[in-house]
Amino acid sequence: MRRVKIFLSLCLCLCFMFLFVSNSEASSKIGIIGAMDIEVNNLKAAADISRKIIKADMEFCEGKINNMNVVIVKCGIGKVNAGICAQILIDLFGVTHIINTGVAGSLNNNIKIGDIVIAREAVQHDYDVTSIGFKPGEIPYTGLYAFETDKYLREKALKAANKIINPDNHKIFEGRICTGDQFISNKEAKNKITSVFGGECCEMESGAIAQTCYLNHVPFIIIRSISDTADETEIADFHEFETEMANICANIVKCMIEGF
Repeated sequence: MRRVKIFLSLCLCLCFMFLFVSNSEASSKIGIIGAMDIEVNNLKAAADISRKIIKADMEFCEGKINNMNVVIVKCGIGKVNAGICAQILIDLFGVTHIINTGVAGSLNNNIKIGDIVIAREAVQHDYDVTSIGFKPGEIPYTGLYAFETDKYLREKALKAANKIINPDNHKIFEGRICTGDQFISNKEAKNKITSVFGGECCEMESGAIAQTCYLNHVPFIIIRSISDTADETEIADFHEFETEMANICANIVKCMIEGF
């Protein structure tokens, strides 16, 4: 009789564990942000979209990719758009994780067009309150200037990138992404950023998304495909490679969601 009770207790525990895991998976909802249409169109095409909601002139497409609950949105270019978008995803849609996908300009001479950068952290290179005693990029009274990405999401992104990227053609890097409301297109501006912040690449949204997620305690990751070298050749390179690189990044996101 005692053995029967122990067996029943074990079965009950296993049932509770199964229900807990199932509910946790079911409750996950991933917000996916891209700044431009080319950064989200691939993902929208792969999604089973159940509803669309317009908020702050942004179209939020809610549905599923590979049975995972997602909300896909084009936020528009720049930090204000990106921060507002991330907050709406958190407040209105209750997302549990945020992925920011898109293209960027290389700051590191070893990182070439077509390479992938998975962010370890994001900084805002144009945030400057140094005149009253703060460090470059530091958000006053927080003690922070770099916002770290989530380790679990970072590992998922790296695993997915290694599946998608042909190592004979492109490389995968981890490191700092620098954000500012500036389109960097000359060596002087590029060198100014790297001299202060270092960094692997630059763009115009992820630093604001990172800060918003940090303030709301929402795990996030930033994935960037390099479309240009952030110097005098940038504009020509950007227009030539932006769509191809954005699709590579989107494919990494889809692969990442498959194994979530």
